Amino acid sequence: SNMMDSEAHEKRPSILTSSKQDLSPHIANVGQMKHYLCGCCAAFNNIVITFPIQKVLFRQQLYGIKTRDAILQLRRDGFRNLYRGILPPLMQKTTTLALMFGLYEDLSYLLRKHISTPEFATCSMAAVLAGTTEAIFTPLERVQTLLQDHKHHDKFTNTYQAFKALKCHGIREYYRGLVPILLRNGSSNALFFGLRGPVKEYLPTATSHSAHLVNDFICGGLLGAMLGFLFFPINVVKTRMQSQIGGEFQSFPRVFKKIWVERDRKLTNLFRGAHLNYHRSLISWGIINATYEFLLKVI
Repeated sequence: SNMMDSEAHEKRPSILTSSKQDLSPHIANVGQMKHYLCGCCAAFNNIVITFPIQKVLFRQQLYGIKTRDAILQLRRDGFRNLYRGILPPLMQKTTTLALMFGLYEDLSYLLRKHISTPEFATCSMAAVLAGTTEAIFTPLERVQTLLQDHKHHDKFTNTYQAFKALKCHGIREYYRGLVPILLRNGSSNALFFGLRGPVKEYLPTATSHSAHLVNDFICGGLLGAMLGFLFFPINVVKTRMQSQIGGEFQSFPRVFKKIWVERDRKLTNLFRGAHLNYHRSLISWGIINATYEFLLKVI
């Protein structure tokens, strides 16, 4: 049903599903670990390329300012600060994308083996479970939010200090914004994996390696951009929740309502920065999907 399945299935019978040959479990494990490794490398590639765009977008989400003003703000901060805060997203994304792709593959396989539901249901369930597991790494996203907010620039200068600053508030403080993250991860994963196959089928048939690469880029990019736009308001709420240190834990509906009132109860104001997010997601998920599929064939 999805692109990864259609592409990975040709290779997988020899590793996993066929019982005719006595392959050692070790070889099967290497075959399975591949998806985690490819996801990890795809994330690394993407973060290094798109980090500055992400910073502009973050400032817009947090302060509701125009793109030009956000870029000027970063220019004032100087080049030295441009890649400030890259370590948490690097750690977070490489880990979560390794889990997203790897767990999705593992869980799909396990569910297919043990539950006789339609392919669509099995894949959706695997995607939601993978997305929920990714949420364990919320503290990394939390620290990334704090490091990117220039309000906190004088409080701490690196990831370690930010982690330490939250310690006195207890473990819950690291998981601020968990509800929006869970809402976002499960649903976007299910849609991403469920729609990859159908989207790729609509693209012109690839006959060369480079054409496959372009198709994977377009397919991942279009889906990433669409989902990024769809879940943009949830991320706005998450950013607001996570930019707070200490104090009361406010519920998702309460924070949403507060932002809604602040932004004159206009839906368009809630999507401020969404156009930049659209383009960033287009590039990011294009890079991620193309890198992932490319590595899957090479490794």
